[in-house]
Amino acid sequence: MRSTATIGTSAILLALTYLGFVSAQTFQRLGTCPSLGCVFPPDQTEFLAGQLFDIRLEVHAPVNGSEASSGGVPDENFTFCIQSGKGGCQDVTKYFQVQDSSIEKWSFSYYEDLFAKDAGTPIVVNVASKAYRALSLSKPGAYTAKLVYNGGFQTVANWVVREPATRRKAKNVLFFIGDGMTQPMITAARLIAHKSINGKYQSLMQMDQMEALGHQMTHSIDSFITDSANSATALYTGKKSTVNTLNVWADSSANSLDDPKVETIAELFRRHIGGALGIVSTAYIADATPAALCAHTRDRGQYVTVVTEYLTSAEAVNSTFAWPTSCKQPDVIFGGGAEQFFPGRGSPNGTDYYQAFRDKGYNVVLSNTELQATSSKAKTLGIFSVGNLAKWIDRNVLKENLKGQRNSPTGDGTDALDQPGLKEMTLKAIDILQARTKRNEGWFMMSEAASIDKMMHALDYDRALGELLELDDTIRASIAHLKKIGELDNTLIVVTADHGHGFDVFGGADTKYLSAQTTDRKKRAAVGTYGESGLSGYTVTEGALPTNNTIVFGAEGPNFPVTWNPRYAYAAGFGANPDRRENYKLHTTGPRLPAVSSPDGYVANPNDNPDGFNAPGTLGPDEGQGVHSLQDVSVFASGPGSEAFRGVYNSIDIFFKIADALALGRTSR
Repeated sequence: MRSTATIGTSAILLALTYLGFVSAQTFQRLGTCPSLGCVFPPDQTEFLAGQLFDIRLEVHAPVNGSEASSGGVPDENFTFCIQSGKGGCQDVTKYFQVQDSSIEKWSFSYYEDLFAKDAGTPIVVNVASKAYRALSLSKPGAYTAKLVYNGGFQTVANWVVREPATRRKAKNVLFFIGDGMTQPMITAARLIAHKSINGKYQSLMQMDQMEALGHQMTHSIDSFITDSANSATALYTGKKSTVNTLNVWADSSANSLDDPKVETIAELFRRHIGGALGIVSTAYIADATPAALCAHTRDRGQYVTVVTEYLTSAEAVNSTFAWPTSCKQPDVIFGGGAEQFFPGRGSPNGTDYYQAFRDKGYNVVLSNTELQATSSKAKTLGIFSVGNLAKWIDRNVLKENLKGQRNSPTGDGTDALDQPGLKEMTLKAIDILQARTKRNEGWFMMSEAASIDKMMHALDYDRALGELLELDDTIRASIAHLKKIGELDNTLIVVTADHGHGFDVFGGADTKYLSAQTTDRKKRAAVGTYGESGLSGYTVTEGALPTNNTIVFGAEGPNFPVTWNPRYAYAAGFGANPDRRENYKLHTTGPRLPAVSSPDGYVANPNDNPDGFNAPGTLGPDEGQGVHSLQDVSVFASGPGSEAFRGVYNSIDIFFKIADALALGRTSR
């Protein structure tokens, strides 16, 4: 238990740093806590029956500012009760039959607005708090949670436990996440990869052919734009949360590991079914989307903690974790992030984590060749690069870009030249999970096309669409493979994104004409709209291929462009940009760097698209990349339970729909 002594100035500043991500133009004292009494889980939270969660209660006493009260001394004699049905409001200890918690005390600081931030005058808040761990609500229905403090003030949270499904529909779940993928990106990918004749596509993307189509709303609990951490939390737990958080509600303490937690779909699957679990990503494996299946922290940047939890357990790194089970030691972990595994300052305690995984019975593979050759019977860790994996275009089209990266997963400073793609990792993961499935338990796998998002941030639209097409090709291949092994009819396949980017195609561009012009305004004349936008130059027939363009026909099948760098290219962009230069060409030397830092903030990179035109940014000068948007994102589904994914709904509903397909709700407390 934390000391009851008030934390000093250094801890106040630390807390301020942690709370910085909560703030927007209108700064908040603490997200989802509009009054001086805070209840977590907050108002409007919905639970799966039997889903585990923590409760955190806080009473705030600001020392200064517009909310200053109680002389800066928080009420330590607050009460908290739970009411369900027509019964009275029972004290939390009686309702859950748990011992009372000790009072915890700390202080934190925040700025009331931008003027206060400019002036360097923070508000200091003293806090009294209690926490109750690993609770659950089993009976479906409405609940009222009531915090009473400061002589009668109340904070009320209304909770709902949803009626759980009683019949399991799906044996397996294959959950694809195209990170940052929006419908306009899918439309653009179709444009460049599928030939159209007189306005009719001659082939379709696999996503176009799924059984169910829906749309999910992605906004955050205390801001309307999400990041990949709290958006993954919504998908995996059915709970809204704060930017940068993984499966917790952000409290005001300085400790990022003690925030109130909630059980994930992977933990529920392991606890109730015990089936095989797989995590696949083209990002580093401790990145937010894969990490959110198992990790519980307010700080998504705690990569060492995430990897440690994969291997050991949450309890080993987090004394406040009290679940009876967790999703430790997934059967499959495939991705990048070798710096967390080979001995060095990035690995846990500087130790050899490859060996640590081997000691726990894992096969460890470090290349695509090793991946394809390894047995499907053992738990398998596959780490194929330092950082994120190479992009599809660089692996398949511009292979020279793989050289000189010094990103070998061995840590020896050589290049990772033999990396698998999302398809190779996903198909191998299916075989391992299938081989490790006992009786009829089934398996759960998340497979993420991470660099759709990462390349959209960099305004490298070609590479982003290449990653999206790789995802679609992986879905197509997975369906064929599941059919081959007799598991297609047993498997719910869900494809969606965690959030969006404001990307769209608005015309075509004559890149040859653009490069030849000498003024920005004349270069912009190369962009054609409406009738002048033309047709796709990416899917010309094989006999008409221009000799001066990079070609990739047949390397991965017909569902990719014939050429990635045509003269007549699509013209695209989105509304959240730094200063940059545009020429609408493929970046042939590697992923794009649109802006660089300067004494005045980020400015257009003069070495990026030197033959292009200057385009002013729409973001603040402290942003060097594009950022996420408010867009709804599409949801595609096929297989048992897929009918539930039609319509328009909140991101949290994805969790409940998958949980119902697996019948994970339980009716005993």
